[in-house]
Amino acid sequence: MPYTIDVDNIKCGGCANSIRKALLALPGVEEVDVDIEAGRVAVQGDEETRAAVVEALGRMGYPERGSVSGLAAAGAKAKSFVSCAVGKLDK
Repeated sequence: MPYTIDVDNIKCGGCANSIRKALLALPGVEEVDVDIEAGRVAVQGDEETRAAVVEALGRMGYPERGSVSGLAAAGAKAKSFVSCAVGKLDK
């Protein structure tokens, strides 16, 4: 069953590559599509995987939109720069 998650901090293809790679490694996730401009991650998988996907995105610096603020948002943004750089290297 497909579902989408709106997230913060997606900037480029490097971000998208990191997100796809990390989420496809999760059990129950079959397909991942990242819309960079919309800041949206579409997942094909069991609805039960949603919590694990949101948690993984947050750890990488791409929290669900509106879920963090203040210092936590700044920390997430910093993490996303690292994930982005790794994604660019993995091309």
